[in-house]
Amino acid sequence: MQGVCRFLEKTGAHFEGIGSNILTIHGVSSFRPTVHCIGCDYIEAGSFIGLAAATRSTLTITHVDTHIMRMILFHFGYIGVHVDVDNKRGMLQVSGKQKRIIRKDFSDALPKIEDNPWPGFPADLMSIILVTATQSRGTCLIHEKMFESRLFFVDKLISMGAQIVLCDPHRAVVIGPTPLYGSVISSPDIRAGMAILIAALAARGKSHIHNIEQIDRGYYSIDHRLNALGARIARIADRRKNETL
Repeated sequence: MQGVCRFLEKTGAHFEGIGSNILTIHGVSSFRPTVHCIGCDYIEAGSFIGLAAATRSTLTITHVDTHIMRMILFHFGYIGVHVDVDNKRGMLQVSGKQKRIIRKDFSDALPKIEDNPWPGFPADLMSIILVTATQSRGTCLIHEKMFESRLFFVDKLISMGAQIVLCDPHRAVVIGPTPLYGSVISSPDIRAGMAILIAALAARGKSHIHNIEQIDRGYYSIDHRLNALGARIARIADRRKNETL
């Protein structure tokens, strides 16, 4: 929403309260042409942080609005993933040499990672941080409280070797690190599909992922971009004209 407002401001629109919970719109009589650059996708940036951490890879993520990443970086820090931030150049760097130890909460309590409305940790990254936590040392509780059935994909990770206890439709306990193994799996939705792809890249052996049009909806040309980073991903058309990774 803020990105749309910033674009409309360049065309002559007038708003008050951009970034707050109250937006006041003042009507204008005309708009003018403008040039606008679309902002970064913080969900994709967070997905690549999880990818780098889970696969123990060093990765630099560029063209990021680092100012909107604070809560995302804070929660990845809970599972031992440190990200170096360059605010001036809009860059994030994840080192592949981190120990990735889950940080305990106050009084040695089990740390809880939960989603919240903006500016809290986004629900669309819960699947990503869950699969990343399987490769960190320690135990944490993942609490998906905003959407139903978002955690039902964990059975696919369990089939790959992950140690996850699904407590109820909203909570899962993750114990790591656990070695993952290749499997034949299906992508249930966009974010869980990306989490499964990350798991496949971190796993030993070959994986086949079906229903990948779900992943394509949220991550443009993801196979080509990951192959450029050193992954080995190939699309295979099956008899039903669906594609598989």
